[in-house]
Amino acid sequence: MSVRIVYFAWVRERIGKGSEEIDLPDTVVTIGDLIGHLSTLGEEYAAVFEVPQVIRAAIDEEHAEHDEVIGNAREIALFPPMTGG
Repeated sequence: MSVRIVYFAWVRERIGKGSEEIDLPDTVVTIGDLIGHLSTLGEEYAAVFEVPQVIRAAIDEEHAEHDEVIGNAREIALFPPMTGG
């Protein structure tokens, strides 16, 4: 399955791109699986996803937890925790 991954804030800066289309292996079922898979794609990915629990996600523009199933998602956004003020 192919899905568009969109990166925001320091995730985007450290990976060096705002988005990409990725073919996911069958073993990637949840957001947590996706983060684990992305961490294997190179040094910059490994650094970004070194502490996976800080990464937030959205599936087709709806907030998703790490155990949420990706299903037939068209777009998955990954971003750091939001801070407010």
